[in-house]
Amino acid sequence: MKIFKTLSVVAILAVSFTSCKNESQPEVKTVDIEVSKTETKAALNPNATYAKVEFGIEGMTCAMGCAKTIEKKMAKMEGVKSAKVDFDSRLAMVEYDESKVSPESLEETVTKVADIYKVKNMHKVEEFGTVENVE
Repeated sequence: MKIFKTLSVVAILAVSFTSCKNESQPEVKTVDIEVSKTETKAALNPNATYAKVEFGIEGMTCAMGCAKTIEKKMAKMEGVKSAKVDFDSRLAMVEYDESKVSPESLEETVTKVADIYKVKNMHKVEEFGTVENVE
């Protein structure tokens, strides 16, 4: 009889604990946040004269470590409107403000990333993919 009473009490307690669960979910609040990007692109002069150049880069060994690093360094230069480095073709395409950036400064930026990178055959273009030699 004692075992029956003990089992009954345990069963009643187990049922009461499992049936009385208050499963309240945490309240989730969403907040709209306005994100403003402060980029160097905002500092570009819309009235400036922009030139486009293409040039080869020798010495790159990977797309992420080499090409993207060079691309980011050139894109951060004051006066550079856009910079794209294609690892597969070993080609860089840069659009820049001629009063702030020169082909020499682009070459210097590339070679400062690492000594193994060499700029080859830099030429001005009207549109990327066409050729017009730079001095």
